[in-house]
Amino acid sequence: MNATPWLNGIVHLFFPRTCQACGHVLYHQEEVICTKCLYHLPKTNFHFHESNPVSRTFWGRVELNAATSYLFFNKQGKTQRLMHNLKYRGKKQVGLYLGEKFGKELLKSDLFKTVQVIIPVPMHPKKQQKRGYNQSTLIAEGMALAMNAEVQIDNLIKVLNTTSQTKKSRYKRWENVKNVFQVRNEALLKNKHLLIVDDVITTGATIEACAHRLERIEGVTISVASLAYAQV
Repeated sequence: MNATPWLNGIVHLFFPRTCQACGHVLYHQEEVICTKCLYHLPKTNFHFHESNPVSRTFWGRVELNAATSYLFFNKQGKTQRLMHNLKYRGKKQVGLYLGEKFGKELLKSDLFKTVQVIIPVPMHPKKQQKRGYNQSTLIAEGMALAMNAEVQIDNLIKVLNTTSQTKKSRYKRWENVKNVFQVRNEALLKNKHLLIVDDVITTGATIEACAHRLERIEGVTISVASLAYAQV
């Protein structure tokens, strides 16, 4: 007799798995997010359009091949709850799960099919040590599973520990992050299509700073993607 299903049932009874978007108990076949919430996720579908609100955010600021976000970020909405659970409640599975789904979507777009290297926006080591992980890395790792791309976690690094961007203006956000990113080994990125990945795009200042450092590498093509888009 296989006791595993029985033990799993007992564990599920006393420690039920819940949907990270609505909090309801998940059915056995569901993972991370319930079927209803998955269906109602506010997807942008920006990846099918070269010109979209995310790409236009960077017009005149940095040259990109393409830019997109997976979900709209609305206060008190499903995306906000998912991002909060990922960033502040240690729910790492949210990043991996949604990252993989996002990656599958990007493969449907000619703009992103040629991505070779995925680079998560780095955190300063002190900040990452305090949180325990980088949420953008989790998203990138999930995307890489779907896109058959390489993830480079430690090549683009943040050398200055900046203050939180949350309540800053567009100009202050840029002033806070310019010149804080460095590349350890440019040869690993030379002549490749790079995808910079972040959790949320608001003004785009952090990604812009990353892109400006990466664009100095010979032959690179740069695209941008975030899990969520928060309209300013």
